[in-house]
Amino acid sequence: MRYISTRGAAPALDFQAVTLAGLASDGGLYVPESWPLFSQADIAAMAGLSYVETAVRVCAPFVGESLTESELRGILTSAYASFSHAAVAPLVQLDDRHWLLELFHGPTLAFKDVAMQALGRLFETFLGRSGGHVTIIGATSGDTGSAAINALANRDGVEVFMLHPKGRVSEVQRRQMTTVLADNIHNIAIDGNFDDAQALVKAMFNDASFATRFNLSAVNSINWARLMLQIVYYFYAAVRLGAPDRAISFSVPTGNFGDVFAGYAAKRMGLPIDRLIVATNRNDILHRALASGDYSTCSVTPTDAPSMDIQVSSNFERLLFDLAGRNGAATAARMQSFEATKAMVIPADQRAAAAAIFDSAAIDADTLAATIRWAHEHCGEIIDPHTAIGLAAARTSAGTTPVVTLATAHPGKFGDAVTRACGVAPVLPARAQGLFERKERYDSLPADLATIEAFVAARARPA
Repeated sequence: MRYISTRGAAPALDFQAVTLAGLASDGGLYVPESWPLFSQADIAAMAGLSYVETAVRVCAPFVGESLTESELRGILTSAYASFSHAAVAPLVQLDDRHWLLELFHGPTLAFKDVAMQALGRLFETFLGRSGGHVTIIGATSGDTGSAAINALANRDGVEVFMLHPKGRVSEVQRRQMTTVLADNIHNIAIDGNFDDAQALVKAMFNDASFATRFNLSAVNSINWARLMLQIVYYFYAAVRLGAPDRAISFSVPTGNFGDVFAGYAAKRMGLPIDRLIVATNRNDILHRALASGDYSTCSVTPTDAPSMDIQVSSNFERLLFDLAGRNGAATAARMQSFEATKAMVIPADQRAAAAAIFDSAAIDADTLAATIRWAHEHCGEIIDPHTAIGLAAARTSAGTTPVVTLATAHPGKFGDAVTRACGVAPVLPARAQGLFERKERYDSLPADLATIEAFVAARARPA
């Protein structure tokens, strides 16, 4: 398997190289040169498999010769041994049509653990072969940072610099990052929003001399390996609900489009997905793009679902690349124009192609709160605000296929918002107890590229 950039100018890479690179050298995102196709028989044969064995089958075509099947299985087995539920991603039935896929049983209580625990081990394996070293630069709206830090703390050959928007993540999210005091972990609170943090990360990657000097790599969902590992749970859930003999729909709360693009990849691979529902909050750039073709940024509005308080959705470029017939030069021109103007119009033919797969919805604060109450009062389930956005969108969807809403975080990570909505204070699991008594360590810096690069340069190891 080879990987190509959405912008067409970077060299094609194998899985090991694309994992260590993160962002392509031309500023684009890596995607598989072609989508592997699973037959109905291949999918049917996944019935009854454990999560790890499902992951081995789904990931094997993407990994190619970079890992043996035994190495891949070992990495995945180790990654998911730390999860608190034996199923890794259990399904919970809400009513005759709606299900939750619980993706928060990992060490930091969010769906990012499903990919990040394996990604940390992939880095260590690949770097161990060469004795190399990478500097991880990341931006987080909350959950990516804590998951990456947990997965990479004290790992050989890795130095981590994680940017988060100061005051715009929940206290639990912040403390899950800032109380990890490993020597290779550096937390930076920037004066700005997530989009500012993400723009700084991209600027560092696009600063060729800086990126080369410190051998930069990424763990955000711009890293293809993250998305590959998220494809797995779409197969795992769909097979348990009757695939390949029955089509399944998925509702995905998303800001950066990575999690739902993994569902798109699963469909391209042959999984019978009827609809992919893109669920957003007031920061609705993805809903506007899919519904009317208006992919333009507005100011970011803080909400009770802070991981979705995003206006620039990095992974949307991957979909645009496919919709444009995989024309790298055309995608590069469109993205460069968008980066300059913060606006883009999706052509009608491409919007129609997306509409054959995607639905979308923007969920307001009142509907979010009402959905948390509905899940508690009618189903006995306490859900977090991000999951509530996904469930609200699912409950308004048409059709008769089962709809699986991705439950992306434990409600205890957003206790105040959940309590306001349903009157019940969610309890953090035992693994998170004591979080508020631990010492924190982080640096507060302005959202200025020169300042951030100087901070990294003073602490990172040159390549």
